[in-house]
Amino acid sequence: MARTALPVGLVTAMWQKARLVGRRVETASATTLVFEPEQWDGHLAGQHADIRLTADDGYQAVRSYSLAAPAEDGRVEFTIQRVHGGEVSGYLCDDLPEGAYAEIRGPVGGWFVWREADTRPVLLIAGGSGIVPLQSMIRRRRAVASRVPFRLLYSVRTPAEVIYADELARPPRGDDGVETTLLYTREAPTNTRRGTGRIGVADITAHGWPPEFEPACFVCGPAGFVETAAKILIALGHDSHRIKTERFG
Repeated sequence: MARTALPVGLVTAMWQKARLVGRRVETASATTLVFEPEQWDGHLAGQHADIRLTADDGYQAVRSYSLAAPAEDGRVEFTIQRVHGGEVSGYLCDDLPEGAYAEIRGPVGGWFVWREADTRPVLLIAGGSGIVPLQSMIRRRRAVASRVPFRLLYSVRTPAEVIYADELARPPRGDDGVETTLLYTREAPTNTRRGTGRIGVADITAHGWPPEFEPACFVCGPAGFVETAAKILIALGHDSHRIKTERFG
């Protein structure tokens, strides 16, 4: 997921070179890139980092992307959605060759994060590529063998646009305790009872946690989607202080 890069004063790390060591195509418009930075001391689930590209003529472009998974063997992953006309996302997804270098600065952000010491139930609500930082939380939960119950509501336009489709359907360790519900807005599989439509009160009531459970709620996606989901949560009785949001677009 792409974000607006933060001012330098809000970033605690310095730029460092990072070599692209792998890529996975997730959907027709989303690709996971695996980088090997010079030094990476780890990050929290939900944080992001800046990526900087420098052209031969010295022109530089910076974009901020969510980290998609816990660091492993000093490597970090970003799942990037190609933006139509985007000079950075298109180049990263399609043109940056394995073995080439970019620059990375981070990790950034300490609010929209899940810490495994928090034992409250977790409700994740994602729209489109907003799944990326939430999937990082799911993967962190799995990595530390947490027993905290998670529920994920993931809204996408069509089945072909589900990022991490295989992993969501078949977690690496079987049933890892994450209840996942896919919501389709334009085209749904024939066996889906719900049909198509934007996320609504009935969806969150049926598949989320009741407010009396006091869950930690994380909502990420396009601005309109996030605003709608957050308003529904508050209307259902969830404490606004337990609702954390990230918007893009």
